[in-house]
Amino acid sequence: MIRHIRRTSVFCLLLLVLLLLNAARVQLLNEDEYAHNPANRRADLKRYNQPRGSIVVGGRSVTGSRDSGGSLRYARTYTQGPLYAPVTGYASQVYGTTLLENAEDDLLSGTDARLAPLPLWTALTREQQPPGDVVTTIDPALQRAAYEGLGGKKGAVAAVEPATGKVLALVSTPSYDPGELSGSGSGTTGAWTRLNASADRPMLNRALKETYPPGSTFKVVTAAAALEHGVVDDPDAATDTPSPYTLPGTSTRLTNEAGGCENASLRRAFEVSCNTVFARLGVDAGLDDMAETAEKFGFNDDGLTIPSRVVESTFDTDMNDAQLALSSIGQYDTAATPLQMAMVAAAVANHGDLRRPYLVERLTDAHGDTLARTRPRRLHRAMSEDTAGQLRELMTDVVTRGTGTKAAIPGATVGGKTGTAQHGVGNSGTPYAWFLSWAQADGAERPAVAVAVVVEDAAADRDDISGGGNAAPVARAVMKAALDR
Repeated sequence: MIRHIRRTSVFCLLLLVLLLLNAARVQLLNEDEYAHNPANRRADLKRYNQPRGSIVVGGRSVTGSRDSGGSLRYARTYTQGPLYAPVTGYASQVYGTTLLENAEDDLLSGTDARLAPLPLWTALTREQQPPGDVVTTIDPALQRAAYEGLGGKKGAVAAVEPATGKVLALVSTPSYDPGELSGSGSGTTGAWTRLNASADRPMLNRALKETYPPGSTFKVVTAAAALEHGVVDDPDAATDTPSPYTLPGTSTRLTNEAGGCENASLRRAFEVSCNTVFARLGVDAGLDDMAETAEKFGFNDDGLTIPSRVVESTFDTDMNDAQLALSSIGQYDTAATPLQMAMVAAAVANHGDLRRPYLVERLTDAHGDTLARTRPRRLHRAMSEDTAGQLRELMTDVVTRGTGTKAAIPGATVGGKTGTAQHGVGNSGTPYAWFLSWAQADGAERPAVAVAVVVEDAAADRDDISGGGNAAPVARAVMKAALDR
């Protein structure tokens, strides 16, 4: 009898050990699998049981939370949602998070270990704390100037502070109200379906997530390569370029929209945007030097975050001379985000020193105490100070007597470059109008802002569409707002 009891006890003890081992397996080894299982509602119930932290612009929160009274208690709200959607993104109980709402989700939801008095314990238990806030670098005056300047046209604006890399404005239009996606009811799913079905693609962040052929604005990079690598020693010397220019190895003849481009100097070619001169300069510089220069400006970088991820801007590193010629005038496979082109202008304005762009000034806890602060950092030395100085002169000439006169601002030095980018089969699409620029107040020590504007559906006849006519006035409004700060 005692032997049977002993055997039963050993068997029960073995079952208990197996039960404990299984519990450890579930809680430790398979914790992530069960925590992220769609059928597990506990994480969502906990996540939405308290208001979400704020995203702050110009000292004021542009987000909030409302008590829905449901099981997922608090839903996200947005102040001036369409204006700031390219900055905030959305936080949805159904569709997840994007942009800053995603990049800083741990802080905003209260699960960041830095919010806890015992960070290590919180990291292990994932205990929720009162959420923190995200203080952005966005200037509300610049943001509104860019938004109103685009006027609902398809397009985007990116503005940065050249000396620091602070992103001062980030606009994409047409936009949408992220508050429509916050809840979990039929209204949310209906809004999702409608927004995704729209031909205007309002949820696409054109400033960060879309690339365009940069057209003639890329000639800033080509000019930098030509000056840096000795293809051009004197910007005022003739370049011995024919007009039209036959692309190497082909019978295709490249022409110009402007006159006076035959044998034009770099200065003249930059002022009136001669395709032939810059195509020839790109070929003379060679693929390796052109690619190296483009990458120093930020092209071919697939790891750029601000902290939202920025789509890679590309300059092909494997092409023949005819393709290189077209790439050197911002066509063929060359593609750039508006933020990338703002970085190009910023590098010129900042004496060749390209700063890493950033959108978050600092992170704070629920009491307003700073947890982390972004420090300006160099991304690349894009070019020498001498080359940057020459490019500043060339860009200033564009605004004072070239194709960018509509960007001029009294009391300030403004540099710019226009661009009209062809696209579509046989270049049949409505050209994109580009303008990139920088502005420095008279007497100021450094430029206030660098801006890139792209307009997809410029309201003009095809022959009249130009960066100087359609995009420059938008850039001017943003620059003026920066100068008036």
